[in-house]
Amino acid sequence: MAGEDLVELKFRLADGTDIGPSKYSPATTVASLKEKILAQWPKDKENCPKTTQDVKLINGGKILENNSTLADCTLLVGELPGGVITMHVVLRLPLSDKNNEKQQDDTPKKSGCSCTIL
Repeated sequence: MAGEDLVELKFRLADGTDIGPSKYSPATTVASLKEKILAQWPKDKENCPKTTQDVKLINGGKILENNSTLADCTLLVGELPGGVITMHVVLRLPLSDKNNEKQQDDTPKKSGCSCTIL
């Protein structure tokens, strides 16, 4: 039966909440999983990723590459018959404007003194 080939996943966010579980084909790419995470992201969360580039998936202590498939990634954890595999979601959000302003203020200032040798 085709349903037996599906991999059941849930995605754990940094605050401990989960997205899923849902079943996916082993041929599903990490990039398409990230798109599904963006679509299912809880609306009440303060930090929300805007693109798939802001999302990193971790499985078995390894950051997963976008072109990898679930068949490649689940080998890291091993097969759990009837079990749900948890992948961790880490966000890489852009720096806020306040941090950017602080970095600009820290630039070295040119000194106004000079030396003259006679």
